[in-house]
Amino acid sequence: MSTPPRDLDRDRDTEGTVPPLTRIIRDALDRLRAFDRRRPRVWDAAVTGFWTVAAVLDYTSGGWRHTAHEDVTAPEFVVLLMSLGFSLPLLWRRTHPLAVVLLMTPISLVNVWTGAVVQASLLQLIPIFQIVLRSSFRTVGAAALLFVVPVLSGGFRIPSGWGQEVVSYVWGLVFVVLLGIAVRTRREYTEALVERAHRLEHERDQQARLAAAAERTRIAREMHDIIGHNLSVITGLADGGAYAARKNPERAGQALDAIGTTSRQALSELRRLLGVLRDDHPDAERAPQPTLDELTPLIERVRRAGLPVDLELNGEGTARSLTPGRQLTVYRVIQEALTNTLKHATGPTSATVTLTYSPTHLDARITDTGTGAGRTAETEEAPLAAQGIMGMRERAALYDGTLEAGPIPEHTGWQVQLRLPLEDTHQ
Repeated sequence: MSTPPRDLDRDRDTEGTVPPLTRIIRDALDRLRAFDRRRPRVWDAAVTGFWTVAAVLDYTSGGWRHTAHEDVTAPEFVVLLMSLGFSLPLLWRRTHPLAVVLLMTPISLVNVWTGAVVQASLLQLIPIFQIVLRSSFRTVGAAALLFVVPVLSGGFRIPSGWGQEVVSYVWGLVFVVLLGIAVRTRREYTEALVERAHRLEHERDQQARLAAAAERTRIAREMHDIIGHNLSVITGLADGGAYAARKNPERAGQALDAIGTTSRQALSELRRLLGVLRDDHPDAERAPQPTLDELTPLIERVRRAGLPVDLELNGEGTARSLTPGRQLTVYRVIQEALTNTLKHATGPTSATVTLTYSPTHLDARITDTGTGAGRTAETEEAPLAAQGIMGMRERAALYDGTLEAGPIPEHTGWQVQLRLPLEDTHQ
């Protein structure tokens, strides 16, 4: 995933505040870590070779004699073997650190028991440091015990070594353990931050996908309402115009004019909806969504399409008592219900739209007197009708409303009932 331009700018600003020396050191460490990840064996061999050379030089130069006791009993070849025994196993210090400590323990015991006390014995602290970084504290305790026991036995063997060897070795162990704990804590903290950042990024992408899916659903619902309603009106006008053309050419001309008006309105609404979706179209028209003030023109269009519709208003409320979103919901529900009547009802049909305002709710009831198999599950158009009803229910649910659709009990016809609270509720 590419880094957004804002993140790059922020990174550049952050780089500008870092002191040059700190930046150079950090970059060098990053390159060193990257090389170690690519070629770990090369780095292990380099570290092992360095300490092996140091141990051999300590032996050949006689430097070990400055730390040895006066009554040292170890032959010089044993000192050389001990120096190699403390340095060569470092090649496996990261892959098998506890095994390296176990291998060095008998060598350490011989070292302090003979009084040689070669300085290479401190190399035991390197695998112990690796154990602190990666293993449990129980393993750390076992490694520390393997390191301390030979030193303590040497102190009892040569009492004069308590102040020189035992104390210095123990303090060295404490320092290495504390350093390993600090490095391990810092590493785990950094890993937790990285994991949290990845999780937040994943959640952000998931939320973006969910938002895009919700937006696609909303757009599909709007297009369904726009196209479905206007095409149903145009179909009704065309059928009526074809019938009127044989008997009343003037009425046929009126039907054609209405078809043109409805088509232009549908095209305008589609252009507005699709224009808003285009990011590269800054001049896209952003007209407000339909409100209940446009309910009367909607009913007039349906009437011209051949469906007689009556509008009844009850109660003391007005459309202004509803928020724009609620007005759009009521408008689209009435539009979808009348469109379904145009498409699916057969026989002599009329419709009634009743709006009843109460202090807390608005009830919208759309009924018709038509019949038709298109309203059952037996036709191919039934799934589309079901989707329309589902869309109406989703619109109502956005504002804690309810919607019921079905045949009128004990009567011929169909009804849609919407109940919408005037304000947000959590009932």
